[in-house]
Amino acid sequence: MGASLPPKEANLFKLIVKSYETKQYKKGLKAADAILKKFPDHGETLSMKGLTLNCMDRKSEAYDLVRLGLKNDLKSHVCWHVYGLLYRSDREYREAIKCYRNALRIDPDNIEILRDLSLLQAQMRDLAGFVETRQQLLTLKPNHRMNWIGFAVAHHLNSNASKAIDILEAYEGTLEEDYPPDNERCEHGEMLLYKISLLEECGLLERALKELHKKDFKIVDKLSYKEEEVSLLVKLGHLEEGEKLYRMLLSMNPDNYRYYEGLQKCVGLYSQSGQYSSDEIDQLEALYKSLGQQYSRSSAVKRIPLDFLNAEKFQEAADNYIRPLLTKGVPSLFSDLSPLYNHAGKADILEQLILGLEHSIKTTGGYPGREDKEPPSTLMWILFYLAQHYDRRGQYDISLAKIDEAIEHTPTVIDLYSIKSRILKHSGDLAAAAALADEARCMDLADRYVNSDCVKRMLQADQVSLAEKTAVLFTKDGDQHNNLHDMQCMWYELASGESFFRQGDLGRALKKFLAVEKHYADITEDQFDFHSYCLRKMTLRAYIEMLKFQDRLHSHAYFRKAAAGAIRCYIKLYDSPSKSAAEEDDEMSRLPASQKKKMRQKQRKAEARAKKEAEVKIEESSVSVSKSGKRNVKPVDPDPCGEKLLQVEAPLLEATKYLKLLQKHSPDFLETHLLSFELNMRKQKILLAFQAVKQLLRLDAENPDSHRCLIRFFHKVESTPAPATDTEKLICGVIEAERRTFSQLHEKSLIEANTLFLENHRDSLMHRAAVAEMMYVLEPSKKAEAIKLIEDSSNNLVARNGALGPVREWKLKECIAVHNILGGVLVDRDAALRWKVRCAEYFPCSTFFEGSRSSAVNSALKQVTKKPENGGVNHQDAEQSANSPSSNGTVEKLEALVI
Repeated sequence: MGASLPPKEANLFKLIVKSYETKQYKKGLKAADAILKKFPDHGETLSMKGLTLNCMDRKSEAYDLVRLGLKNDLKSHVCWHVYGLLYRSDREYREAIKCYRNALRIDPDNIEILRDLSLLQAQMRDLAGFVETRQQLLTLKPNHRMNWIGFAVAHHLNSNASKAIDILEAYEGTLEEDYPPDNERCEHGEMLLYKISLLEECGLLERALKELHKKDFKIVDKLSYKEEEVSLLVKLGHLEEGEKLYRMLLSMNPDNYRYYEGLQKCVGLYSQSGQYSSDEIDQLEALYKSLGQQYSRSSAVKRIPLDFLNAEKFQEAADNYIRPLLTKGVPSLFSDLSPLYNHAGKADILEQLILGLEHSIKTTGGYPGREDKEPPSTLMWILFYLAQHYDRRGQYDISLAKIDEAIEHTPTVIDLYSIKSRILKHSGDLAAAAALADEARCMDLADRYVNSDCVKRMLQADQVSLAEKTAVLFTKDGDQHNNLHDMQCMWYELASGESFFRQGDLGRALKKFLAVEKHYADITEDQFDFHSYCLRKMTLRAYIEMLKFQDRLHSHAYFRKAAAGAIRCYIKLYDSPSKSAAEEDDEMSRLPASQKKKMRQKQRKAEARAKKEAEVKIEESSVSVSKSGKRNVKPVDPDPCGEKLLQVEAPLLEATKYLKLLQKHSPDFLETHLLSFELNMRKQKILLAFQAVKQLLRLDAENPDSHRCLIRFFHKVESTPAPATDTEKLICGVIEAERRTFSQLHEKSLIEANTLFLENHRDSLMHRAAVAEMMYVLEPSKKAEAIKLIEDSSNNLVARNGALGPVREWKLKECIAVHNILGGVLVDRDAALRWKVRCAEYFPCSTFFEGSRSSAVNSALKQVTKKPENGGVNHQDAEQSANSPSSNGTVEKLEALVI
């Protein structure tokens, strides 16, 4: 390194390297200039100067200098190494690996380059190369603990756990008997637990248990030791010992649900499905009764029996569990009990139980069978629970009555307003829900959760500008866009993107969806630093779990929503491309002179306003220089409206990138294949569209969307002209052969298949709508019959044993979808209007259907007032600043609301 330089310049070169490592970039730059003054063509100095400039955000100069240095000294491993570091800083990992390999050809035993290469191989999951590089490092430095551990981890990741065990045992063989010293006991204990987990993974359970007991005194983390021991005991069938150990763990933490589950397995009373015989229920009841006496303060030991008890026993246990929580005033009680609503009959028992408590409190002031009086707040929490209960069951009128009664009882509890906001959202009045959430926010301006809940409600009501003003109250320096993006606030970006998409603003919608996709790319990059850190700190089990998590990262729900949103935007952009400048000029020339003048004035004003806003942002973006010479520039978004994102030549090609990620990471979701079908039908990729249809039928053949895609696909195939080329003939032959394998179409025409689907699902609104839509596609002359099929649907009552009667079957979201089919697909405004009037009776709070009790219709109610000095956002000002109208049936301004 710097060997070709005289002693004085060689020392200066070492100073450059030291300055780079200590982040004293100005000092390093000065030393580099001193060398280059005498030796202007010295390749390694040019490369190091470029690397230093790269750290000072002068990337273009950096690349030029590093390339010049490499050109001047192609046989220098330093130049190649620096070039690789430059690529690595820009996340160009594959190019960086190429540079490192070139450096290793020149200096094959360079420890630093090998270490850097191994990190990149782990990042890119080049596992075979990772094993090879780690072996070289171990060969060169066998006395370094990290090299042994790294080699073992490499083999484990490369699906060779047995080899990893051998390497760890060989490493232990190099250690002395009294190892480890006190300052390394934690790290060594972690390594031993990792080795035992490898033995367990390989199925060597007896050996793992023996090793665990043998190394007992060397393992510091005793809780992990006991959990690993009991796991091995249960797998080996030593259930009595496992039971004793689980009871010991419960004495340490009686609220750990996994310990109770393990104890049930040990006593032979565990079922994955949660279904038990009457004898097993009696045994479980006795078990939890004894545990309850032992751990009387544990909530888990009281809550778990509610999952398996039935009828009267369930009612008694639920009563004992609920009463103290209502007295104490636990807001999360309904969330705790909500899984029970999926168990047959339990929701009805809970309803009767809580109504009984409500009646007793109102008449006697205490619980049934008790003389003690309850505090006044108990009634409020009972009403609070009942409001959520009826909301869950779709009985919004009763739910709103209960929550209004609770608010009248105690008007100062924020949770009441938040829950009422949620009920209004479910009932379809999004604008009222947003206003009420804002009312809750103003009651506690320091509560970030309530603020976020308010923002979410506003975005659902398409009040984007008002949501931004509310969100900025909890962001740094008042810069909501960049700050929320930097904080990776994905729920906000997804909700904003969905709102913009509903309003038809595809540019902003795409910008939000792609921002979420970038967050996931950043999370993937963030693992890089842990490849060396975890091996150094010996957090090996957590490291392996983190890598597994990273491998399934893109299957997360937020990424799925963002990718699906981006695909929908690109499809809509393809279906309705934005107008070019020439088309706009052509339209302008057709307008009368007076309108032409007004349009030009509006355009000039809009351009002037945008220019002024851009100038203000540039002035605000302060540029500061740190002591190290690095410039801190406050970024300015060059495309705030996403206009550049809309200027893509092939929207479907862009959508395909995200579709491939969904197909790879979320293949078991219906939406993935629905999007694949829509995309490939537009691209005329018949076989790929057919593949999507097969996947849909595999996942859910009875789903209305699966039926639509099946009929649409074969209708498209049948209406295509006769194949002319050999390729087309081959494709048609494949599809015709595959068609016979579908039971839905076997020896049936498409019309017959559509009719049969209706017979199988005659009572379902969405299935009838799908059949009607396909009837119109197959036979456009039967449009009236298709409309009649939908209108003849009946909103049946769902029978149940509840105290207040049955609820109706139709859901608000489904009715909105049917309205869109009548107005958009079947193109019948009169039918859509009739449907709207009909649904307004079923959903009186819905603003979409303009129900009688919705905020869109009822303008005679009292106006919600807010004091600006108390943190209230002026709704009128915010709504005036919102340029685009709402398109999902909500109103922009809520004039009145009763609290």
